[in-house]
Parts: sequence; C-alpha cells; structure tokens
Amino acid sequence: MHHHRIGVSPAGLENGLRFALLFPPAGPVRELDWTGIEAWRPEDGFLWTHLERDDPVTQSWLSGKAGLDPLVAEALQAEESRPRLEAVGDSLLVVLRGINHTVTEDEDEAELVALNIWIEADRCITLRDKAHSLEALRALRLAILAGKGPRTAGPLLARIAEKIVDHLGELTDQIEEDLCEHEETLAEDGAGVDLRQQVNEMRRRIVSLRRYVAPQRDVLYRLRTDDSSWLCEDSKARLREVEEKLRGHMENLDEMRQRAALLHEEMTVRVAEQTNRNTLVMSVVSVIMLPMTFITGYFGMNTSNLPFAGEGSVGGTSSATLLIVCVGLATGFGTWWLLRRR
Repeated sequence: MHHHRIGVSPAGLENGLRFALLFPPAGPVRELDWTGIEAWRPEDGFLWTHLERDDPVTQSWLSGKAGLDPLVAEALQAEESRPRLEAVGDSLLVVLRGINHTVTEDEDEAELVALNIWIEADRCITLRDKAHSLEALRALRLAILAGKGPRTAGPLLARIAEKIVDHLGELTDQIEEDLCEHEETLAEDGAGVDLRQQVNEMRRRIVSLRRYVAPQRDVLYRLRTDDSSWLCEDSKARLREVEEKLRGHMENLDEMRQRAALLHEEMTVRVAEQTNRNTLVMSVVSVIMLPMTFITGYFGMNTSNLPFAGEGSVGGTSSATLLIVCVGLATGFGTWWLLRRR
C-alpha cells in the first residue's frame, strides 16, 4: 500500500483531484476531497472521481488505496490514448476522446484529448492530463450539482459519452463553417497563398479528427451491446442514440474532407491558369520584340559594308535608318495583330 501526503495546488484544488461527487442513496449529491475519497465505502453511495492522470498523487492512489488490479491501474495511467473498450469482469475500462480548448493570444484552438474511464457498479474513475480541460465533464458536473444529472453508473457513462459527442459535433460544425467561408472567399477573390495554407491546415484537422472518431464509434457500439449488470436498457438506448449521432458526425467529416480536397484542387487549377496567363504575356512580348531586336542587333554589329550603310540622309536622319525602323515596327505590330486574331 502506497502512502502519500495530500497537498493543495496553487489553484486551490487538491493535487491530482479535479472533483469527486458522491451520490448517496438518499439526499443531494455531495462533493468530496481526498480524505472523503479514501474514507468512501460502497454502501455510502455511488462515487464519481475525476483526476489528473499525470499527477504523482493520483498515480500513487491508483496503485494503492484505489483497490484496483495492478494491470487496470497501469492501463489507466498509460499514455496510449486511442479510443478502446476492455471488459474486466463486471467492470469496464473505456478510453474516449473529448474536446480540449486551448486559448492562445491569436485564437481559440480545439484539440482531441484522451479521457480514461474505469467504471463499475458503485464507482467511476475518470482521468485526463493535467494540462488539458474537458468542457463536457465540467458541464455535466454542473448539471449534476443542480440536480439534473444521473446518479448511477450506467446513466453516468451514457451521459459522459453524450456530452463528449455533442462537443465533437460543435467542432465539426465550426470546421464546416470555416470551410464555407473559404469556398466563398475563393469564389469572390480567388486563391491566395494564405487561403491555400488555411485549406491545407483544415484538411489536416479533418483527417486527424476522423482518425479518432472512427474507433470511438466502435467503442460506443460495443458499449450499447455490453452485458454488464449495471448497464440498464435505458442507458443502452441512450448510447444507441449517441452512436447514431456520432455516425452523422463521421459522415459530415467525410463530406468535408472531399469538399476540402475539391477546394484545394480548384485553387491549384486557378494558380496554374494564372501562371499560364503570365507565361503567355511574356511570350507575346518576346515575339513582338523579336524582329526589332534582330534588326537593331544586326545593324549594331561592328563591321563594314552593311546594307544601306552609305545611303544619304533626309533631314539629318539616314533614310536607310528610317526604313529599317519602319520595317521593324511594321513587323512587330503585324505579329501582334496575328496573335490577336488567333
């Protein structure tokens, strides 16, 4: 058994503990600290504990006083975070991916972060990294404290999955809105370098999101068909609805990935067309100037006995020079006229 000293973080929360909610058989939900968690017994009621996975205090508690199997404790602390589901007796080890919002000076960025869940008939333990924040769990906690949330294992797991999928839907909606803006910008102003970079970044986000949403849907499917004793039919029905909702998000992601690819191809075509137009202009200028350049280069050679070199002048200007200039201009404009006709 590991012993550790419970400290207090600078934010006023106990080290490693985000919150702990006790659902007694009768009466309102109560919040517990580390002392209350360690004193908890199953007969006190259902307990939901939300912890920081990478905190030493949490790791020490999971490996000792939590009373978990060592393999389960190790799995809950693992950095591997791909969505998955493992059944251990009548309990479940679940890994889901939720939305974490990182606010920077420039923008509010959203990323997928892991939520490790250990849930059994009388207790639920959820863990996320210290540097991350899951708004889905924060909203669910506030609803529970207001008396509007679940009070047992099955409904709690279903509500956690529902909140996470709802926030995934908000992210996909935001990506679709950005994609529509890029399409409008392309239709109005054309393809700029900044727009191409933004579309490429959007394609990367869509692919990354799709990579985790697909296995998460498999987890939800397995959850709604699991035979754990505490997973009631109402919870399975809610999980079925959540899975259908996530399937819709996957279809939207697939559609947006295709639209982003088409948008990128359209920008590439427009850039190629602009390059071709520029090349054509330079070619026309070169063809027009070629006859005059040849004539002036020929008569500029430092040799004697050139044609018309000894001709008289008219008004101080060599008549041969006037003839040559006129021929060169006529040739240039004639070339330009032929190119315009063709």
